[in-house]
Amino acid sequence: MLALRAGVLVVTGEPGAGKSTLLDLAADAAGSAATRVLRVAGARGEADLPFAGLHQLLLPVLDEVGALPERQRDALLRAVGLDDGPPAQEPARRLLVGVALLTLLSDLAPLLLVVDDVQWLDQGTRDTLAFAARRIGDEPVAVLVAARDAATFPDLPTLPLPPLDQPTAARLLDELPEPPTGRHRARILAQAAGNPLGLLELARAGRTPGATEDELPLTDRLERLFAADVEGLPTATRHALLLAAADTEDLTAAHYAEALEPAERAGLIRTVAGQPRFRHPLVRSAIYGGAPLAGRRAAHRELAELLTDQPDRRAWHLAAASAGPDERVAAALEATASRAARRAGYAAATAALERAAELSPESGERARRLLLAAGTAVYTARPLLVERLAGAAAALSDDPAVLAEAALRSGQVLTLTAEHDAALTLLTRAAGHPALAVEAVASMAVAGYYAGSPDIQAWLRERDGDDPWTSAVLDPYRDRAALVAALPTLVGGAGQSPERLTALGAMAWLLDETALAVRLFEDALHGWRALGRLPTGLGCSAGWAYLDHGRWAEARLTATTALPSSDDVPPNLLAATLSLEAAALALPGETGAARERAERALALIDPLHSRAVGVRARWALGMAAVADGDHETAYRQFRLMFDTEGDPVHYHGSHAALAELAAASVRTGHEPEAAEIVQRAEKRLAGATSPRLHVLLHRARALLNPEDPEDAEAHFQEALGDPAGEQWPFERAQVLLDYAEWLRRQRRVAEARPKLAAALETFRRLGARPWIERAHGELRAAGVHSAPAPPTALTELTPQQQQIVRLAARGLSNREIGERLFLSPRTVGSHLYRSYPKLGVSARAQLRDLV
Repeated sequence: MLALRAGVLVVTGEPGAGKSTLLDLAADAAGSAATRVLRVAGARGEADLPFAGLHQLLLPVLDEVGALPERQRDALLRAVGLDDGPPAQEPARRLLVGVALLTLLSDLAPLLLVVDDVQWLDQGTRDTLAFAARRIGDEPVAVLVAARDAATFPDLPTLPLPPLDQPTAARLLDELPEPPTGRHRARILAQAAGNPLGLLELARAGRTPGATEDELPLTDRLERLFAADVEGLPTATRHALLLAAADTEDLTAAHYAEALEPAERAGLIRTVAGQPRFRHPLVRSAIYGGAPLAGRRAAHRELAELLTDQPDRRAWHLAAASAGPDERVAAALEATASRAARRAGYAAATAALERAAELSPESGERARRLLLAAGTAVYTARPLLVERLAGAAAALSDDPAVLAEAALRSGQVLTLTAEHDAALTLLTRAAGHPALAVEAVASMAVAGYYAGSPDIQAWLRERDGDDPWTSAVLDPYRDRAALVAALPTLVGGAGQSPERLTALGAMAWLLDETALAVRLFEDALHGWRALGRLPTGLGCSAGWAYLDHGRWAEARLTATTALPSSDDVPPNLLAATLSLEAAALALPGETGAARERAERALALIDPLHSRAVGVRARWALGMAAVADGDHETAYRQFRLMFDTEGDPVHYHGSHAALAELAAASVRTGHEPEAAEIVQRAEKRLAGATSPRLHVLLHRARALLNPEDPEDAEAHFQEALGDPAGEQWPFERAQVLLDYAEWLRRQRRVAEARPKLAAALETFRRLGARPWIERAHGELRAAGVHSAPAPPTALTELTPQQQQIVRLAARGLSNREIGERLFLSPRTVGSHLYRSYPKLGVSARAQLRDLV
């Protein structure tokens, strides 16, 4: 790590394991090597203050913050409350805050960032640090984090510090000035159980006559030991220590410095940069936990009086001092939540509103504040928290408006958890309230789409009214022409609203207006990033549009970044994301990884209850089998996308398998069954097919009718005849390949060659390795002798490198690319530098023609 080559390391272990000591040693070593060191440590009293930790981190480097690009500088300073302008009237750009920190760390490199006691950092700081840590890339920046467990920063490299084994623990005791001996030594070794701090503190305490071992957990025993250290101190010192334990130590440094001197002489605290710091977090815990409840409340009241100029900290101390409901304190917390939300501190705002509800004397006010908390929690990407808060609000009130909004929030969350029947029940209740009817019906349509049941589809169609978006979600083929005709007007009226653009992108994708869908999603994503947040689940519909449009790298990148970072990801959303990633892996030929993702997705849901996700996972498994040449497995997976009668399991998703089902049936002897399914689909969709379904159906018919050459060729030509088919390059190349194979079997080799060449070129551009090999084999059979054709150089880059190259080709600077992709400019430049040799270019200007 200290060589600044390893990126990020999370040091984990129980209290007293030695995490802080290792971080101190690392910081000293880095400083000795002239590497810059930035430090931040969590404090229990600031855990609910938005970006308090980030404020601590930035104070020593404010001059460098001022050198950031204007938008990044303003976002960072506004988040930590250090901007000079008026309060923000819109939420701070949370993702932009992360980009700004990443850029700052890059500008300060070489750098060691040390983060201690991460469990006590506020949520906004933790999220921002995790965001930057995951994107360090090749920067000469090392991040060392001390955490009690790996859950705080999941998916990052960890170094667990287990308890010391018996020989090592004995060595540690031997290195003390007065090593313990005899039975006393044995008792220390047994009671400390390998905890380094426990060993030192128990040895330091000396022998306690008559003491016996208890059965308390180790940390509790140590806290009791630390509390014993306080007993002999003067009353004023004990009081000052309690105040410091209840808050950060800055207040006690200013008001109680003299009273704290005996505590420093006793080794309980030490002065760092003019401020007292507890020797160890367990010292703080022991002092605070050992005080009586009345004493702790009095301490919080005293601290609140010292914080009249800091309303957010004051509000939390008043809340901690409250013995019961108090509307004055609840109102102060609600005001704190409002300020936190304006700075994108949504986790802090949610916590403040929930505590305000607890302190509200009136049940109506409690319900109102819980609903506000539920609405704010939407932006924390924790759907289960939203459900809990909304449910608590509903239990407190009989107000129809409150009950309707609680039902709406809970129903929206249940949609993501695959409990679609329960979701529809709640959303139907919410739809009965006029102010919420439109949003509730739209959410019902989403639940209906995920469920995919024909009965639910029919029931919802009776309630969708004239809203084109809801109609498209419930049945994209009924009245398709009218819905497509309505799109330009709807798009024109959406303005720059990312919410509206997202909804219309999904509508365009459902209607197979794929090129328009991709444009709308790109505009929406840009808008969401400018606002500083991404809506939960956005990546799934956008990712499928990218995949259909042949932009597989972006589809895969979208899949891997689609999930919220919280631990309570709803299973339906996780399964949907895994299905998308599986498909994006199967097409380039990474079939093992594709099967693993798809099988995980199917294990998370009931495929016949959450049909939209189930059929997508089946499609990914089928395509992985096709790529491997396992046509029997491919047929079985595609067949599962239709019921025993041959009707689609899902009214929209199943149709994507029609041509693949036909192709697999020809190779496995299941043509009659596949032909019946295709015929049923044609009858059901008569006059309502999209250009894409038109291509798929004609490809299927051509493959299933080889005995009638004229009819088969007519279907091939019909599948290739519509220029709109260029929107789906992979599917068009498959038609060209099938047609060319058919022509070669008809001994029309000269006609087959140009189609094979065109298919091969598309497969190379997409990076579809299995289909490249198949097309190249057909070319050899057609008499064209050439070296194997690898994928194009662009597809050999990582998904992130491909996205960077595409943006650079459009003329964006490294800083602009970094801001869009949440990378530092240095990392963007590093990716481009490594990409140029692979692409055969030497300058940025050459990328435009290449892409």
